[in-house]
Amino acid sequence: MQTRTITPEDLARSVIAVPPMARDQNLKFDRAENQKLIRHIEAGQVTTLLYGGNANFYHIAPSEYESILGQLAEIAGADTLVVPSAGPAYGVMMDQAEILKNTAYPTVMVLPHQGITTSDGVVSGLRNFAHKVGKPIVVYIKYGDYISVEGTKQLVDEGLVSWIKYAIVREDPADDPFLTRLVDVVDPAIIVSGIGEQPVIEHLVDFGVNGFTAGCVCIRPELSDQLLKAVQANDLDKARAIQAIFKPLEDLRNGINPIRVLHEAVRLAGIAETGPHLPLLSGITEAQSEQVKAAALTLLAATL
Repeated sequence: MQTRTITPEDLARSVIAVPPMARDQNLKFDRAENQKLIRHIEAGQVTTLLYGGNANFYHIAPSEYESILGQLAEIAGADTLVVPSAGPAYGVMMDQAEILKNTAYPTVMVLPHQGITTSDGVVSGLRNFAHKVGKPIVVYIKYGDYISVEGTKQLVDEGLVSWIKYAIVREDPADDPFLTRLVDVVDPAIIVSGIGEQPVIEHLVDFGVNGFTAGCVCIRPELSDQLLKAVQANDLDKARAIQAIFKPLEDLRNGINPIRVLHEAVRLAGIAETGPHLPLLSGITEAQSEQVKAAALTLLAATL
């Protein structure tokens, strides 16, 4: 596992894969199947792994947290950057900081809590967490009322932010007042698009952010890598052609549930046995499974 400090060059070098977490029938971390998925992703020239929502770090047991962090570090390739998550509850993240500060992970993403929060409170909580963990953190902006642009800038100016995952969904990703203000006050080189392959052109070209996270990259990592390189080379016709290949599975994720569909897509494509969902989530219906399998296998076999 890569342990050096993350730079903007790292964010631009690789698509940031956000994989599901494989568990066995007893809901335990399945080391062999998770390693199988990691090797598939690494074989496609994707060397950054972010374990967050798709891995359901929201509901991870405190009793298994340290063990999972240790196993992920062990099974990742030597040149692979792994970013785990903490939170979303304040008390949980502060206890997790005690574990994280003794690991070699160069950063950690804080999962956004939706509900009993204010922007000022989030800024205070993230500051306390970053100080306790002793390393800059990844700020995940998923909801417009979670943290303000000004609060985000404050954390950046204090040197507490490694990078920012921006994932507020817009009907038109090119029309985004929040992101417009964010890139005006925070260096876009530390911001990555956090909503998969579909808004990449608008976010990277129009707003100048520095990379993107994706879930469907877990199915076709080398194709997602080609998308990143095409946008960076301003070959937007090629980029749009690649986006069209990913779109059917992305549409199912958006229409059903992003986490649940990706979890099943990896299994149904034969990449790794992801096992049952960790409660409080559940699987998808048989009819939905047929649609997801068809879309995943089509993506797996697609050519430009």
